[in-house]
Formats: sequence, structure tokens, C-alpha cells
Amino acid sequence: MPIPNDYLERVYAGVLGKIIGVYVGKPFEGWTHERIMEELGPIRYYVHEQLGQPLINVDDDISGTFTFLRAMSDYGPRTDISSAQIGQTWLNYLIEPKTVLWWGGMGQSTEHTAYLRLKAGVPAPQSGSMALNGQVVAEQIGAQIFIDGWGMIAPGQPQLAADLAKRAARVSHDGEAVYAAQVIAAMEAQAFVESDISALLDVGLSVIPEDCLIARLVADVRTWHAKHSDWHETFARIQLRYGYDRYGGGCHVIPNHAVIIMALLYCDGDFARGMNIVNTAGWDTDCNSGNLGCLLGIRAGLPGLETGPDWRGPVADRLYLPTADGGHAVTDALTEALAVARIGMALAGKTLATPKAGARYHFEAPGALQGWLVDKAPDSLASCDLVNTPGHSADGERTLAIRFRALTEALPARLLRETFPALWPSRGYGMTASPGLYPGQTLSARITADATNPHPITARLMVVTAGPDDAPRRVPGPVHPLPPGADATLQWRVEVPKGEPITWVGMELTADRRCDGSAYLDWLTWSGAPNVAMAPPAHNGGLWRHAWVQACDEVNAGAGSHLRLIQNHGMGMLIQGTRQWDDLTVEATIVPHLAESFGLAARVQGLERYYALVLSRDGRLAIVRRLDGTQVLAARPLPWELYQSHQLSLTVSGERIVGKVNGVELINATDGALRSGAVALLCNEGRIDVNDVRVFGA
Repeated sequence: MPIPNDYLERVYAGVLGKIIGVYVGKPFEGWTHERIMEELGPIRYYVHEQLGQPLINVDDDISGTFTFLRAMSDYGPRTDISSAQIGQTWLNYLIEPKTVLWWGGMGQSTEHTAYLRLKAGVPAPQSGSMALNGQVVAEQIGAQIFIDGWGMIAPGQPQLAADLAKRAARVSHDGEAVYAAQVIAAMEAQAFVESDISALLDVGLSVIPEDCLIARLVADVRTWHAKHSDWHETFARIQLRYGYDRYGGGCHVIPNHAVIIMALLYCDGDFARGMNIVNTAGWDTDCNSGNLGCLLGIRAGLPGLETGPDWRGPVADRLYLPTADGGHAVTDALTEALAVARIGMALAGKTLATPKAGARYHFEAPGALQGWLVDKAPDSLASCDLVNTPGHSADGERTLAIRFRALTEALPARLLRETFPALWPSRGYGMTASPGLYPGQTLSARITADATNPHPITARLMVVTAGPDDAPRRVPGPVHPLPPGADATLQWRVEVPKGEPITWVGMELTADRRCDGSAYLDWLTWSGAPNVAMAPPAHNGGLWRHAWVQACDEVNAGAGSHLRLIQNHGMGMLIQGTRQWDDLTVEATIVPHLAESFGLAARVQGLERYYALVLSRDGRLAIVRRLDGTQVLAARPLPWELYQSHQLSLTVSGERIVGKVNGVELINATDGALRSGAVALLCNEGRIDVNDVRVFGA
């Protein structure tokens, strides 16, 4: 099956439909239809403000969907990927009990139960099997809510989508939950080439057994839809035959799958109508709304999201993916769509062109804002809008138009993009993250002034840091003049006071005379190794401690130390940085108080993928590679003592890995399996105190 010409745009619409649906349904997740009608009335738009909640939040539906699909990137895009490999992806990216899942405990949370099986050495698919976990646990909703990515990477190939979905679903689920996931994935794959709702349902049913409960449920809902023009009539029958009272557990797949099918039939492909029905019906609203939103987005593309109110504007593409890969926690719908589409293209033997030489923010899809917002601070220009527009690009098709009115030096226009999140725990789902941008890296951007501007303007790059007491501090780069019609490529090697964590990246426009007009941001990106010392908490109120991804039991500031890392069982990690870092040196002064082993890691791509320099209790210094198991690349004797200070340094450059202790190179190795990643402090069963953490170019 050939890849559709508009494949990337349809994937982008699917991702947008997913996150919009989740954001609509999240504030009243778990409510009954009766409570929704009594307290909110029919759901026609976002209601987060009515319930005092943020619109953009951390949610398992979003985090799991785009995290578990990374198995395809980590193991190479392949149609024969196994449940075991997807299960290993769970172990690599999930931090117990902090990220992605509802950590409700063994036998209560299906996903937590499966995770505990995986952690204990039970491979997938046994980890999610009904034989091991029981029918009620195995048939909850999770497999369905995480499945959309597997449909989007198989455009026009519903059987392939269903096969991949089955392997992914069986990491944690079994039985009817797997069939439900296969139906959704198959319909989403077919929606790239088929718009008829009935035909999509036929395709979904074709990939599951004819006599299973999901198949009977779909047949019933279709029959009721044919008899009743009002969806409320059909929903009443769903409540009687497939309601929550008939199935065990906290969130069974059967009632919620019925709601999705009902909303799909009654909305007739209309996105706004679908959001209204699937959310007003109640039960697991964010999950059901997210699955339906993704399917409808794929089916109709971006124009289909324009029905009804402005769904996209408030979202501005924003989403969070908190995992052990902390530098990827702040992302956007277009970035995730590109990642999904690259996998789909690779499975088809094709390559997806990288927009604008790989720039992080390139705006190469209609309406894409990629998380950029107008600064609303009192000393910023209020009369400013950001609009994705065609043209004004050197090597692309679209740019981000900055339209300003009454621009002056006193009231500059500032546009900002978050790089480190201010949002912390949300409805039980935690935030773990590292900044995406660091001191020492080079910011680059291309901007053009509209030829019709009446006066010259100036542009400069800027960042916002967490200053003293974590108060925001703007740090501007050099000024670049922009006469009407001129363009400029801006570059700035970012330096900030005392290496403060960077929370936003942005651009500032000013004019020496009052000016109405426009400028066009073609792209913005950054590159290079960081050059940063992690400041102690006393300097900035502790944000650097939050900026470490805590995959260990406890972190605090010890007396006389920057960080105290405590791990009760197994290996604990404290991770900092991004997946894009390649050649660098990480160094730190470590005092072990009790540890089976301790050290530093580089090219960290999660909890199960990294290189490490390790001192172990048996008096050995080693360079190890953690990649689906541990391999010692080099080792030598090196006695050490508790309570003594050890200055460790680990350098990765190309395939060469070098370890130093107290300034002396003692060990090296060569390996090319891991090419990039973050850094980490390691402590295996014990406590270490850490000072003087630095990261800089190799």
C-alpha cells in the first residue's frame, strides 16, 4: 500500500485530535453522564476553567501513547517488533512510581501490575496475561488508550496495525482489552484511505474473532444506531447491557469501547459533534475522547478539526511526555507527529524529509505553533498575535507570523517557548523533566521583517532562567536591526548568570518609533554541547534539584553537599540533559557513604540504555554499557574507601569512552552502540553525596 501524499499532515491531525480530546475530557474524567449533565451540561468545548484546572496537563493517555511507540525507534522500525521489546521499552522509560502510569498497585492498576511483572523478570506478553493477572485486571481500558500510534504508523494497512497493536497491548492486557485495541488501531490505519464510517467499522471487526464480546458489542451499537436517531437512546441501552455495573475493576474496556463506537456512529465524522457526544456520555472521558479524536483527525485531516469552536488555538500544539528521557518532557504535536510519521515511512521503506535542516521549530504544517506563545507580562506588548502562515521561508513553505501593533522599545513584542515545565503533579500523574536548552549551547534563528512595515525594527534572541529564589530572569542576546523587507540569521551562544536553569527560549522585537507590522520567524533551533555547572540549591531555591530526573528513592541536599542520592534497592539514577547531546564530558566529586557501586553515566537514553564509569565495592573500576543487559567494556582494579572524596570524569567522543579518577585517566573503551544522550549520577544500594557537577564539550 503506497503512503498517502498527505500522510504527515494526517498524522499531525491525528496527534492533535488525540491531545484535544484528552484535554476536553480530562477535567471530568470518571464522571457519570448524570453528573455531567447536572454540573456542566452538554460538553461542547473545554471546561477546565470551570473546574479550576489547567488546560495543558500531564496525562497517561498522551504519555503512554507516544512513549511506548518509541520501541520502534530504539529497536529500529520493524514490522516484527516483539511484545518483549515493547516491554523493555516500558522498563527503559517508566520511573516507578512517578511517570506515565496510574501507580495503583498490584491487582488494582493493570499497568502497574504488568510493570511489576516486567521488573520481576516476567517478559511480555506473559506480563499482561490473563493467566497470570486474572480476567478483571487483564481487561481494563489501558491497552485501548495507548494504541493510537500503532495505527498511525501503518497507513492503509489495518492488518499490520492490528498485529502491532496486539503485541503492544499484550505487554499489559489480554482478552477483550486486546481486541478493543486492535479495532481502534485498524480503523485508524484504514482512516488514511477510507472515510466511510460503516466501512471503517467493518475493517475494525475484520481483525478480531467474530464471536468475541467486542464484536457483539459493536453489532449491538450499530443496530441501536439504526433504530434511534437520538444518541441518548442508544446510550441508555449501552448502560443497561454494557454498563460499569456489569464489569469489574475501576475502568473496564467494554463500557468505554461502546461509548467510542456510539459517538463515532452518531457524529458522522464531525469532530465537534464527536467531542460533544463522547464527553457528555461520561465514564472514562479523556480516554474515550482521545481515541475518538485521533481517529476523526486522521479521517478528515486538519480541516476536520476546524468544525465548531477553536479547538487548536488554546492548545497551541503543547503536550508533556514526562519519562526517564527528561529532556523530551516538553514537546509539541508537530514534533511528535514527525516522529510517528518517520516510523511509518521507514516501515514502508521510505525516508521522511527533515524540515528546514532539522530545526526544532520549523512550523511546516498549517496552523502549527509548536508551543510558541505571546508573552503576557505587563512590560510586553499586549497587541501581538502569532499566526502560522505560508511563505517568507528560505527553504520551506511556512513561517510563524508575528503581527504587532504599537510596537516600541518600551513595549517590545516577546514570543516564548517553554523548555522546562513549571507544571508539577496533576491528578496523580507526576512531572519529571530536564531543561531542553542549556548554557553553552548555540541558539540560531532566521527572521524576516515584512516589506510593508513603516519603520525598521530590531530582533534578538532571549532566554528566561530561574534566577534567585527561582524567580524568572530574562537574559537577552545581541540586537539585530531589521529594515523593512530584510531578513537575518541570528546566532547566540547562550550564557546565563551562574548557570541558572533555562525555562523558556524566545525572541524579542522592538522599534525606536511606534510601529504596526509583521515579522516572520522561519525557524529556530539550537546545537552544541552544554557548558554548565549545576548550581547548589542555596543559589536558586532548588530548581536544579527538580531539573534532575529522579529515578532513585530519595534526593536531598546534604550538609556540605549539593546533592545527596539515596537508593534502597538496585541501581538508582539521577539524570540530567537531553537525548541530543553527543560528545561531552561529565564530571563530579562523589563521596560514597554506603554503596555497592557508584559512578557517572553518559549517553543516557533512559534507565536501560547508557554508558557508565563505575566504582564497585569489590575494588574495581569499570566502563560498562547498559543496553538490554549489562556488558563490561573495560575494567581494572582500583581500591577505594567509604567517606573519601572521589573526583570522577567520563568523556564520550565518537566511539571512544574515557574515564578519569582524581584527574588521572585510568580506563578507556571503544563502542558505537549509543551515539547520544543525557548524563546521570549512579548509586547502587546506598548513599552518595555529590558536589561540583559539570557538563561540557569533549
